[in-house]
Amino acid sequence: MTRRFCCLWVGMALSLNMMNPSSCLADGDTIKLGIAGAHSGDLASYGLPTVNAARLVVQEINAKGGVNGKKVELLIEDDVCKPEIATNTATKLVSQKVDAVLGHICSGATKAALPIYKAAGIILISPSATNPELTQSGQYPYFFRTIASDDMQARAEVDFAINILGLKKIAVIHDKGDYGKGLAEFVKSFIEQSGKAELALFEGVTPGAVDYSAIVQKIKQSQADAVLFGGYHPEASKIVAMMRKKRLKTVFISDDGVKDDSFIRVAGKDAEGVYASGPQDNSHNPLARIAIEAHKKAYGAAPGAFYENAYSATLALLNAMEKADTTESGAVSKALRTEKVETPVGAISFNEKGDAVGVGFAMYQVKDGKFIEVK
Repeated sequence: MTRRFCCLWVGMALSLNMMNPSSCLADGDTIKLGIAGAHSGDLASYGLPTVNAARLVVQEINAKGGVNGKKVELLIEDDVCKPEIATNTATKLVSQKVDAVLGHICSGATKAALPIYKAAGIILISPSATNPELTQSGQYPYFFRTIASDDMQARAEVDFAINILGLKKIAVIHDKGDYGKGLAEFVKSFIEQSGKAELALFEGVTPGAVDYSAIVQKIKQSQADAVLFGGYHPEASKIVAMMRKKRLKTVFISDDGVKDDSFIRVAGKDAEGVYASGPQDNSHNPLARIAIEAHKKAYGAAPGAFYENAYSATLALLNAMEKADTTESGAVSKALRTEKVETPVGAISFNEKGDAVGVGFAMYQVKDGKFIEVK
């Protein structure tokens, strides 16, 4: 079968082979790629960058002829990062006969949706769901992610708090969710194993509460040097604001659920000095720079959280379909694990568990209203 080749440059040099419509890719006129995540509500700033990333990659690929002659069609569904809605979202995407799904964004929503995709034999690749159980359990052979897991993130936070900042007494707070509590439990374990710091407090808070003065009072009474918070920016911003109102100078350290400009906008001046872990800085990667400039040109602004991870996930998935010459999940999964692809987060492939090889976390601090990597 004769093929002609086109060169795609969307922030990476990905060659996509084009072939005639008799390709062994799945039946139908298009490749259907579902996009699932928070596209409205308090956590939309985490989900919308993924939609933008997918649109930009797919627009460029389709302009060059598609994947082996087939155009890619996006089917976008909002789960508001809520598990009970994510199951409906997944069911809808499966009923629409998607070939694969980019998402979900939050770990809780991802965990709820995964059994539905598993039953349908559909690949799910997340740019941001970090709960370790999603890959460590071995239950989901078609789940992949382009971000490191929370055990790695917790280790980065604890090592930074103890070995770099020299903190001795740490309060660990979480939002009781799959993501926040799971991360906090790893943090707690690493603190206890360190032999260098004391766990001053370990407690959950209720997401969406108006007043967090009770937990702030407990932090004060614990005489902790620092708070390590597992959760998202709406709760973190309120807790930090209350701490500063009570004149607590306790160091505040959080996670990639907080390392977003939305936290800075909501917390205002109280965000200054806050630390947060987040995906490694890729500014040295020319492909990342190209991807970011593409977003600025298309949307008039810098991209938000997990954009580079989502951009990379889209590239990796479509590259695997091209290499496998099919959208069949088993063959595409094999290609994801064996075919390395250049992306904004680096040259990646995936291990047997579905975790991307070569990605990691860095620590950032809010300085003059911006998250800056701590070198």
